[in-house]
Amino acid sequence: MEAEQAKAKLLAVAEELGHEIRIFTNSANSAASKEISASSSEEPDHFYDLTPEDYYRIMSDRIRAQSQILKTRKMREAEAAARRARITKAVIRVRFPDNYILEAKFQPSEKIESLMHLLMKVVARPDLPFYLYTTPPKERIKDTSKDFYSAGFAPGAIVYFSFDLPKGVAGWPQTGL
Repeated sequence: MEAEQAKAKLLAVAEELGHEIRIFTNSANSAASKEISASSSEEPDHFYDLTPEDYYRIMSDRIRAQSQILKTRKMREAEAAARRARITKAVIRVRFPDNYILEAKFQPSEKIESLMHLLMKVVARPDLPFYLYTTPPKERIKDTSKDFYSAGFAPGAIVYFSFDLPKGVAGWPQTGL
């Protein structure tokens, strides 16, 4: 019965906000992750540290990007505008600590605030403070006034959800949805 109520709530929120929303579980990793991380629902912070391999991969990407230096600014801006015009939607997947994944489709020009607003409507405990972050490295999303395109979330992105409570607090929520 709870599943039907959750689906009805999700459909109501999708109609109210005008976004296509889907919920699914990451069942392939759920059994393994429960065995591995029985004590905590998140990876430790050092897991998201930047490794030398990550650094060299990022730097090689930047070197390729700098090869466009020989173009005029007007040419680069025109190419960037053409790339931006080709992207018509931003598919954002929010991973919760309990292996549920919420997928929502937004316009690339919408702000991250609209994602936060959506999450406040669908999360089971909207009264608890939460935050979103990306990996690697683990970086908290602080500026919600950016649009999805300028934040690098278009045409798609995976962000992670976490409650913003101290670890010792009683009643630490296990379920995001």
